Amino acid sequence: MDMRHSYFALHHSTIPVELLRQSLQHPGCGGYAAFEGWVRDHNEGRRVLRLEYEAFAPLAEREAERILEEARSRYGVDCVACAHRVGSLSIGEVAVWVGVSAPHRGEAFDACRYIIDQVKHRLPIWKKEFYEDGDSGWVNCEHCAAQAHDHVHEHTHSHR
Repeated sequence: MDMRHSYFALHHSTIPVELLRQSLQHPGCGGYAAFEGWVRDHNEGRRVLRLEYEAFAPLAEREAERILEEARSRYGVDCVACAHRVGSLSIGEVAVWVGVSAPHRGEAFDACRYIIDQVKHRLPIWKKEFYEDGDSGWVNCEHCAAQAHDHVHEHTHSHR
């Protein structure tokens, strides 16, 4: 039986990190790498109280699967997983998690870094920060908004 797999999901509640880690165990793998992105209490000199993430789920899920398969192919890893929160998050909560198992540690580290970098760059997931002074603002959403708009535009014209 082929135990290689990939997994991506958007989670509205706590990411089940331990279950995801266990799902990556594979008898042919000696290396495992993971990344956790946590909600921090500050950004650009402002105190952050909480975050909200929104996602265009259908596109995010399709693009995430592409990223995971690219990582498997590029780095020769066996099992990859990524989970991203949506909704309201408190300081210290896990916002994004990536895990990779591979025959060797080098490939696991490289694939893990590739996945998180691509997820941050390519997925239509937007972060809104809520500040101590009562203000709030969307963070780094211009690129993803433009990317999602371009993708929708590409598929709204006919292909004659």
